[in-house]
Amino acid sequence: MGAELPMNSSNSEYSMDYTESVSGMYYTPEESDLLCFQEEVRQFSRKFVPIAYSLICVFGLLGNILVVITFAFYKKARSMTDVYLLNMAIADILFVLTLPFWAVTHATREWTFSNALCKLMKGIYAVNFNCGMLLLACISVDRYIAIVQATKSFWFRSRTLAHSRIICLVVWVLSLVISSPTFVFNQKYNMQDSNVYVCEPKYGQESDPIMWKLLVLVLQLLFGFFVPLVLMVFCYMFIVKTLVQAQNSKRHRAIRVVIAVVLVFLACQIPHNTMLLMTAANLGRVNRSCANEKLMGYIKNVTEVLAFLHCCLNPVLYAFIGQRFRNYFLKIMKDMWCVRRKHKVLSLPCARVNSEAFVSRQTTEIIGNDNASSFTM
Repeated sequence: MGAELPMNSSNSEYSMDYTESVSGMYYTPEESDLLCFQEEVRQFSRKFVPIAYSLICVFGLLGNILVVITFAFYKKARSMTDVYLLNMAIADILFVLTLPFWAVTHATREWTFSNALCKLMKGIYAVNFNCGMLLLACISVDRYIAIVQATKSFWFRSRTLAHSRIICLVVWVLSLVISSPTFVFNQKYNMQDSNVYVCEPKYGQESDPIMWKLLVLVLQLLFGFFVPLVLMVFCYMFIVKTLVQAQNSKRHRAIRVVIAVVLVFLACQIPHNTMLLMTAANLGRVNRSCANEKLMGYIKNVTEVLAFLHCCLNPVLYAFIGQRFRNYFLKIMKDMWCVRRKHKVLSLPCARVNSEAFVSRQTTEIIGNDNASSFTM
C-alpha cells in the first residue's frame, strides 16, 4: 500500500520510548534503551491530523460521490477506463469513510470503539487504499492500449470491456489478500497495562513481529506504490511520445493532463513511501538519535496526510479534467439548480432543455470515436 495504516505515531502517545511504525504495527525496544520523550510530536499529531483527516474526508466524499452519480445517472461506462474510474471512486469513498474514526482516535489519544470495529476499520482502510492504487495502474495500461496501440486496440478493448468487471473483481480480491494480515492481527487492547485502549496489531508469543512487519511492508510497497509507479511511468511515457507525434489540435491539452497525473502521483506518494523504507531500515536499531526520531515523527504525520490527499485529487485528475466528464458534471449542477429552485412546473422542461442540448453536444463529440472515455485524451 502506498501509505501506512493510520495512527502512524500513536504508539508514542502511550509510551515514552523509541517506537517504530510499519502499517500501524509498532516495535518497542528493550527497557534498557535510551528513552526519547516526544510530547511535542504527540501534541502536533493531536491537532494537525484530525483537522487534515476531516478535510480529506469531506472533499474526498464530495468529489467521488459526484463521480459515482455521474456514472449512475448521466453516463454509462463506455470504456474500461470508465469502469476503473467508477470502481476507484467507490474504493476512495470507502477509504475516506474510515478517516473520521482515526481523527477521533488521534484527538482522544485512544481507541474508543469496539474490537470488531477496530478490525473492520483497519481492514476497510487497507483494502480500499490498495484497490485504489491498483486501479490507477489498470487505468494507465488501458490508456496505453487505447492511445499508443490505437490501430490494434479496438478489437482487443471491445473484448476486454466485456470482462472489465472480472478484472475489477480480481483487483478487489487481490487487495483483500494483500490486506488480510490487517484483519488477522489488529485488535483492541490495553497499552502497557494502562487504562488506554489502542487498535493495533498484536502478535502471539510464537510469532515474529519483525518478520510480519517486514512482510506487510513489502506487500504494501510492492502493490501499493512500485507496481502502479512503474506502470504509470512506462505507459504515460509512451503516451506522451505518441501524442507529441500525433497531428491533433488537442494533443497539448492531453499531454498536460498526462503530466499532471504523473506529477501528482509522485508528489503524493514518494515522500510517504520513502518514510516507509526508512522505517523498515530502522527496524530493530537501538542507536538512533532522539532528535532524528522526533523529526521523523513530524514527517510521518505530514507525509501520511499528503498520501491520503491523493484520493481527493483522483476525481479531478481522472474525471473532471476530461472535457466529456466535465460536461456531465455541469449538467448535474444545472439539474440540481432546477430542483433547488423547486419549480415544480418548470423543473421538467428545465431538465429536458439542458438534457437535449447536452445530448446534442455529446453526440457530436462522440461520433467517430468508439473508444470515447472520460479523458480529454
